[in-house]
Amino acid sequence: MIKILNVDYTSPSSITLEFSDGSTAIFDLQKYLSEHEGPLLQPLHDTAYAQRLFIDCGALCWPNGLELSPARLYEYTHSKKVA
Repeated sequence: MIKILNVDYTSPSSITLEFSDGSTAIFDLQKYLSEHEGPLLQPLHDTAYAQRLFIDCGALCWPNGLELSPARLYEYTHSKKVA
């Protein structure tokens, strides 16, 4: 079971994720927000709020209860890599 071990908010569009398998990936938050919508995602358009991210039980979370699955983030970030 993959988990997120560390996160670093590097810019409004980049969050560096470190996974339990030793890999790292850049999660493009702005691209994700352009592809997904919902009431829990809306506050992430505010940079100050987006920076309040934290890890809980290996998942990427925000104070409003939003939790992004580490497995889905792993799939989302690793499927974009060019072989």
